[in-house]
Amino acid sequence: MRRGFLLVLCFILFHFVVSSQVKSYIQDPTLSVFFAFNDFKSAANVRATSLSEAIRNKQFGKISEMSPGLGLNYIEGLDKHFDVSITLTGSFLDYPFENKPPLNKDNFLIEGDVSIRGKMFSNKSILSPYLQVGAGASFYAGYYAAYIPAGAGIQVSFFDEAYLLINAQYRIPVTSLSSYHFYYSIGLAGKIGRKKQNRAPQQVTIPVREQSDRDGDGVADGDDACPDTKGSIQNKGCPQ
Repeated sequence: MRRGFLLVLCFILFHFVVSSQVKSYIQDPTLSVFFAFNDFKSAANVRATSLSEAIRNKQFGKISEMSPGLGLNYIEGLDKHFDVSITLTGSFLDYPFENKPPLNKDNFLIEGDVSIRGKMFSNKSILSPYLQVGAGASFYAGYYAAYIPAGAGIQVSFFDEAYLLINAQYRIPVTSLSSYHFYYSIGLAGKIGRKKQNRAPQQVTIPVREQSDRDGDGVADGDDACPDTKGSIQNKGCPQ
């Protein structure tokens, strides 16, 4: 019981320290390197039957049937809950065309997309689940194709300087030379810049110069013809 209480207390203190260091809850420009896996087989099994049946028959998510790759991802915040994400991935595989005979050999596949991420929480939180949708294009063995990446992921923050990104997508073909497939990625990201903060204009106080009036007649010494003798304003500070 005591050990559990200490663990909870440590987590609360850790979260407080992390949150106190966050100066802006908008995602700063961030670059990540990640491992990716293209899963065409699971997508074909799901479309042939159903997701539940594919999982029940152990025809979903087999790593041995996936094609690995490497990628880069650039992220920049639009506001506290929405980011723009640009991804470029490369992998070697035998692409399973749906409307074209297979090439029966591995070629280099390049996929790039621009997406919008909608985060459940801002960067104030250590864990932030998000949904993602965008538009992408691919190049393989001289063929171009287009697809729609749609999925979800989670971002884990490490002291507001680095992140662990885990993502899963279902890539929907737009053109005939693109095929349905699942896409998974996991990688580390680090900040490469800071977003400029819009600061409120500072108020400038103009000092007021006080004018002396030695004789106290209401006429400043600079305008008083008789500065040492009390007079009237009508007579420019001089007595009648």
